[in-house]
Amino acid sequence: MKSYLVLLSCASLTFILLSMQSCQPKGASAAVSSEAAKAVYVPPGKYDEYYDFVSGGFNGQLSVYGLPSGRLLKILPVFSVFPENGYGYSEETKAMLNSSHGFVPWDDLHHVSLSTTNGEHDGRWVFTNGVNTPRIARLDLANFKTMEIIELPNSAGNHSSPYITENTEYVVGSTRFSVPIGDKVDVPINTYKQNFKGTVSFVKVDPNSGRMNIAFQILTPGIDFDLARGGKNKSHDWFFFSCYNSERANTLLEVNASAKDKDFIMAINWKKAEEYAKAGKGKNWPVSYAHNIYDEKTHTATSTMIKEVLVLDPKDCPDMVYFMPCPKSPHGCDVDPSGEYIVGSGKLAAAIPVFSFTKMEQAIAAKNFEGTFEGIPVLKYDAVLHGEVQKPGLGPLHTEFDEKGNAYTSMFVSSEIVKWRVKDLKILDRVPTYYSIGHLSVMGGPTKKPYGKYMVAYNKITKDRYLPTGPELAQSAQLYDISGDKMKLLLDFPTVAEPHYAEALPASLIVKKNVKIYKIEENAHPYATKGEGLAKVTRNGNIVHVYMTAIRSHLTPDNIEGVKVGDSVYFHLTNLEQDWDVPHGFAIKHANNAEILIMPGETQTLAFKPDRPGIYPFYCTDFCSALHQEMQGYLRVSPVGSNVPLAFSTGKKNPSDSAAASGAKPTDTGAKPSR
Repeated sequence: MKSYLVLLSCASLTFILLSMQSCQPKGASAAVSSEAAKAVYVPPGKYDEYYDFVSGGFNGQLSVYGLPSGRLLKILPVFSVFPENGYGYSEETKAMLNSSHGFVPWDDLHHVSLSTTNGEHDGRWVFTNGVNTPRIARLDLANFKTMEIIELPNSAGNHSSPYITENTEYVVGSTRFSVPIGDKVDVPINTYKQNFKGTVSFVKVDPNSGRMNIAFQILTPGIDFDLARGGKNKSHDWFFFSCYNSERANTLLEVNASAKDKDFIMAINWKKAEEYAKAGKGKNWPVSYAHNIYDEKTHTATSTMIKEVLVLDPKDCPDMVYFMPCPKSPHGCDVDPSGEYIVGSGKLAAAIPVFSFTKMEQAIAAKNFEGTFEGIPVLKYDAVLHGEVQKPGLGPLHTEFDEKGNAYTSMFVSSEIVKWRVKDLKILDRVPTYYSIGHLSVMGGPTKKPYGKYMVAYNKITKDRYLPTGPELAQSAQLYDISGDKMKLLLDFPTVAEPHYAEALPASLIVKKNVKIYKIEENAHPYATKGEGLAKVTRNGNIVHVYMTAIRSHLTPDNIEGVKVGDSVYFHLTNLEQDWDVPHGFAIKHANNAEILIMPGETQTLAFKPDRPGIYPFYCTDFCSALHQEMQGYLRVSPVGSNVPLAFSTGKKNPSDSAAASGAKPTDTGAKPSR
């Protein structure tokens, strides 16, 4: 028997070994796939290492992914209405989308900047830009909500935005489109060279609250700004902007804005600009722009219109603005972690120029200029150049850096990423992307201390990477391991809408300070209902306020009568839960807006205006318990002129139809008279 067991054990072991062998990858590509899968695998119940904040482009929203898994965690509404949670539809959030042109329910969100202290991520805020209606938004990384949106006057196409200084003293936005500004705006388009101007807005950020205000704007020649970065360390006081269309063309720009061999990197000494502003060198221009702020205590946004802005003109402020020639139609403008090197990525250039900040300062001191452009000094190219990366590829767009002194540049036309060493400009590696990469993002790449390890390519064309979904395909993101000498593709994952840029930070910086609930006792909303016993319905003319509560698994009140056709009904819903991840939703039949989603301890309001008599069911839209389906109620709407009294209840019999129709006083209903 013993020998039989031994033979059986040997046979079993042989079978297991053979089975394991048969499970091994076949060939080199399978081995690579296996290793890549291991590298990005995050076990169930475990967290990703990084939060990745990804712009949504034309959806006006910000997506949050986990890396390295590529899992989509959340979509954060910023500049666009969002039916999923009622952002822009609830009475509390409508003001966030106010502008000097009224309520604007959409924008084009391109870029992301995470707040920094001493050039390193601090995990407080994320800033985003609205391109179409020029705006900058600030989101809080404790609650993942849009807390503030400020409109930029004298601006058109807020593309070169929202970039920050080293300690988040300022968030900066500059114009993609130069336009006529000031009093004389109705001019012929072909007078571009005479009448069109650009601006750079310096928005001051309060170091404690994050609250923004426009400190000053700088008037610039009528050229187009693409991207920008603030200086670091020795270049801390400076800001750098890529510029194209120095030809100042106003039609067929693909030809007419590409005539010159070089455009510019614009350098602004923002510390000097700050001094000029304090010294009274600027002028207050009459403007109108919206400043929208969300109050977390009242759970309500307010919008304020501001009527003037301080404008600095470089003609009155010498030594504040300089141009460095840069080939050709530059897109990216990126500053390395040391602050010494500024990389300009000319879309049509055969090389990547790298400028030296030290040489720039020396050239300024020596007045080593090749001339002026619209009165602004233009430094000599060779005088400020550190060197050129030769034959990097076709269509360089954007560069970021790792912690080892290396740079990574996206090449749109040749669909690849090129790795090169900043010190000697030597190309070290290149990998293909699938397809037509736009921006790339190295972990911590824009900061003074990059984390390295991973890089993500954000590609514009997907083609054959995923299952087809009709004429429009998902955008493609690809995760690379950059920890070794060679870049290694680990993962493809589809993204929401059209990401332009993204920025990631370690999850450890924010995961522990996440807001989980809002304390009900701290709810300062004017229509908060802090207990079921306080629920009520009131009427003031044709305005009806419903003070409602939600808790698993019922709404209070859940029977409401006495509302009439044409009334404006405001459902003020307070979520009484004090447990994490237990939101409640609310929707009512035939509402022409959206649902609302209410976090624990929060109050939100949905407006409803019935246009015909009937019974209108309402219910919780967010699955919250085993009895979620039972979490519902009814609103009775009667014709105009009806004498049905206002009544409300939960868990009690309603008045009979005959009693209600006759206008008799309801009995045994729990109803209360209107106030």
